[in-house]
Amino acid sequence: MAVLVNENTRLAVQGITGKEGSFHTTQMIEYGTKVVAGITPGKGGTKSDHGVPVFNTLKDAVKSEGVNASVIFVPPPFAADAILEAVDAGIPLVVCITEGIPVRDMSRVYTVLRHSKTRLVGPNCPGVISPGKCKIGIMPGFIHKPGNIGVVSRSGTLTYEAVGQLSNVGLGQSTCIGIGGDPVIGTRHRDAIEILNNDPDTRGIIMIGEIGGTDEEDAAAWVKAHVKKPMVGFIAGQTAPPGKRMGHAGAIISGGKGTAASKMKAMEDAGIHVVASPADIGTAMKKLIG
Repeated sequence: MAVLVNENTRLAVQGITGKEGSFHTTQMIEYGTKVVAGITPGKGGTKSDHGVPVFNTLKDAVKSEGVNASVIFVPPPFAADAILEAVDAGIPLVVCITEGIPVRDMSRVYTVLRHSKTRLVGPNCPGVISPGKCKIGIMPGFIHKPGNIGVVSRSGTLTYEAVGQLSNVGLGQSTCIGIGGDPVIGTRHRDAIEILNNDPDTRGIIMIGEIGGTDEEDAAAWVKAHVKKPMVGFIAGQTAPPGKRMGHAGAIISGGKGTAASKMKAMEDAGIHVVASPADIGTAMKKLIG
C-alpha cells in the first residue's frame, strides 16, 4: 500500500515556471502524478507550459483545485517562506527539493512545523514515490516497480542505487522516501520508518544513512523497540575523516559523534542487517524476506 502519496494526491508545484520546476513538472505528469496547480506570485490566472493553471498563492490553489500536497522548486533564499506558506494553507504533505536553505531559516520552519498538521519531507531531498501511483520530486521513475519494500534514505543517489538493485532482484517498492541530507529536515529516519512499519503491505525496509548527527542512532533505538519487519541498512561515508563535510551539509563528523562505526553498531544492535557496501543492499533484502 502506498504511504504519504497515492493516486488521489493532488499536487501543486511551487516554482512551476522556473527552469527546474518546469522540467520536473513534465516528468511528474508523464509518470501519472496529478499536478493540478502551479504557484508563482504575480502569474496567477495564467497557465504553465504544461497547461497547468498557475495561482498567486497556495490558498487560492487549495480553494480552486483541492490541492493536498505541494512540491517546492524555489531558490534557497525564498524556500523557507514557501514551506511556511504551505503550512499556512493547511497542506498535509510538503516536499522541498531545494538545496542550500540557510540553517537559521530552517530552524524557524521547524518550530512552526511542530505545531502544525503539515508533514515536511526535505529539504535537499529527491522526494517521495509510490511506484505506479504517484511521484513527487526528481527521482527517475523508470527504475521503480510496485512491490512491498519500503526505502528510507538521506542520500538521493543511494536511494536510486537501492531501488535499482531491488528491482533487479525482483523486489518492488511500496514507497521510497528521500528524507534529505541537511542538518535540519522535516521527516527524519525514525518518522519515515514508523510510517512504513505501520503499513501492512510493506514487508521489508531499507534504511540508508550517512555520517553526521545522531539521526540513525535515534532511529535504531526506535527500531529495536518496535520493528519486527526485516530491515537492511547501509551508512555512507565510512572512510570520511572527522571534521570534513562530505557531500550533504549534514554529513560531517564533529565532537566525536556521527561516525559511520557508531551508526552501524547501533543499527546492528537493533537487529538491522547492515551491509558494508551499497552493492549488497538488494541481495541482502532478498535473502531476508525469502
